[in-house]
Amino acid sequence: MTTPRQLGLRENLAQFVLLVGVNALVGGMVGQERTVLPLLATETFQLKAFSAALTFIVAFGIVKAITNLFAGALSDRFGRKPVLVTGWLVGIPVPLMIIWAPSWTWVIVANALLGVNQGLTWSTTVIMKIDLVGPKRRGTAMGLNEFAGYLAVAITALVTGYIAQRTGLRPEPFFLGLSYAALGLALSVIFVRETRGFAQLEGAGHGSTAASQLTLRDVIRHTTYRERALSSCSQAGLVNNLNDGLAWGLFPIFFAQNGLSISEVGLLAALYPGVWGLGQLVTGSLSDRIGRKWLIAFGMWLQAIALGFIAASRGLMPWAIGAIMLGIGTAMVYPTLLAAIGDVAHPNWRASAVGVYRLWRDAGFAVGALVAGFTADAVGLSGAIWLVAVITAVSGGVVAWRMYETKGRPPSTTSSSPDLARRP
Repeated sequence: MTTPRQLGLRENLAQFVLLVGVNALVGGMVGQERTVLPLLATETFQLKAFSAALTFIVAFGIVKAITNLFAGALSDRFGRKPVLVTGWLVGIPVPLMIIWAPSWTWVIVANALLGVNQGLTWSTTVIMKIDLVGPKRRGTAMGLNEFAGYLAVAITALVTGYIAQRTGLRPEPFFLGLSYAALGLALSVIFVRETRGFAQLEGAGHGSTAASQLTLRDVIRHTTYRERALSSCSQAGLVNNLNDGLAWGLFPIFFAQNGLSISEVGLLAALYPGVWGLGQLVTGSLSDRIGRKWLIAFGMWLQAIALGFIAASRGLMPWAIGAIMLGIGTAMVYPTLLAAIGDVAHPNWRASAVGVYRLWRDAGFAVGALVAGFTADAVGLSGAIWLVAVITAVSGGVVAWRMYETKGRPPSTTSSSPDLARRP
């Protein structure tokens, strides 16, 4: 006899913990690059222009953003597990291509595949956790999900930095990524269960309304610009990853050019996502208690302050303080944005809304790499960091002005969102 489905973190704890572990492996796939790849661009492939060195992030960001959109829609149509497994299959060649790359073009193609891997796997683990826990613990679930992913980014960035210090930039640092991909694929195929039925269970409890039957085109419009909370989250997510693209691509070069060793660069590259990851254990559940809007706004403003502090400082300790501040600000924002999307979007089209949000959020990697790269070429690395700090501060202002509080609102009923109520 089949056990009836029940929404809740405790009720689905075993599967939830498994998905947290799977997402840690997803994060580790990005972490293998955080320290080593920017240095590989400048030292091994001798790329002089910052804009050229950051092309791997542009490729990653554009492909991941587009994949996120399709991951959400495909998860709604075919189920979550097939999308997750496909993502791992695409990820296996990535570390091998970087190890064997005879030219920078190979690295760019590898990062395009990494974008597909991340778009399919990370999007799906987010959606599956939202499916399982239901509305009451959504912020907690997203905090745990992002904690696992970004703590793995930090640990892997730190470990690969030490490996590269001792053995060189290739191939040994990328052996970790190969093991992550193999383990993630095995766990997803053998142990992960489909969760789409949990979303259907939650959706049945809200009934069928016009707002629960949106087409993908409608979801794109609402999440991008029409619905105030969804669109505010989308722009904040884009800017958040714009400054993360800066941190990923330029911080290692900035720190190395100012005298730090590879292991010290690895320490700073790990510190920011490490604080970000650990902080989400607190901020995700905090948003369930105090709400989403102001945690997002103040988090964006703290990130802006941290970026300015890093640009104005010199030395390992001041940069470590700036990295900690940046990690705290990002932790305030990251799981809270996902929880807010889950608050507003109806379960029937929530996976698609998550995909659209993540489309815009991860487009920030590409935008950040382009903005930071060309600005650094024109006015220097410090100028690029200052520009992104200003953009981040403005984004926080947009959230404070335009977004309404989403916590506790019924998802996408006409009473919960004036914008959806006006939908033709």
